[in-house]
Amino acid sequence: MADLEIRNLHVRTEEREILRGVDLSVSRGEIHALMGPNGSGKSTLANTLLGHPAYEITEGSIFFAGQDITEAEPHERARAGLFLAFQYPVAIPGVSVANFLRMAINAQSEEPIAMKEFRQRLERAVELLDVERTFTSRHLNEGFSGGEKKRAEILQLAVLRPTLAVLDETDSGLDIDALRTVAEGVDRLHAEHGLGVLIITHYQRILHYVTPHFVHVMLDGRIVLEGGVELVERLEREGYDQIRQEVGAGA
Repeated sequence: MADLEIRNLHVRTEEREILRGVDLSVSRGEIHALMGPNGSGKSTLANTLLGHPAYEITEGSIFFAGQDITEAEPHERARAGLFLAFQYPVAIPGVSVANFLRMAINAQSEEPIAMKEFRQRLERAVELLDVERTFTSRHLNEGFSGGEKKRAEILQLAVLRPTLAVLDETDSGLDIDALRTVAEGVDRLHAEHGLGVLIITHYQRILHYVTPHFVHVMLDGRIVLEGGVELVERLEREGYDQIRQEVGAGA
């Protein structure tokens, strides 16, 4: 069994059904890209994976690390090693990046981490991602640029060391330098720690810097096409409308 197994997942909000039978498997050490136009259900899948209460699972199941987490609370999923990088990270005034990271580690452990061990782990993450040490003393996301918010999330990944990370539209609003920083951080964490990654995006540009092993195309709440990196190149040439037409013709 893969580390993350999504089986026949159907999800709705109060207004309508959004996911209509999603099957997807992701394992540690793999990089997957989930692509699709706006409104296709990608962010709904990300929020459902982390247990957002606004999304109701009406059918199907989610397994992580061999356990059924379909009904698990968000903190239980995080403690199991599942990480979500939000599209729009929130600011936490008065809480430094370093203090937030220490609290996050302690929330996942039975015993609080010793200060010396935490400082060593933070220093390794800062060096791995080539982040300014002073960055960790700033209040989390307060006054941060889009690129700094994403850098803070990648730093969280490096410190928390989850099994698998879901990056929801992590390239949204980034300039080319910030995008490269984020992509390089993901690559380093994948190489150093065997991080499994699910990159959710409707752009191709982040995939110019992070090469996925598997690519999945979502339309109208379903994964309709799967393959390798050649799918990214095809989408650049043809866009989603061509795939939509083919799927409709084959229905």
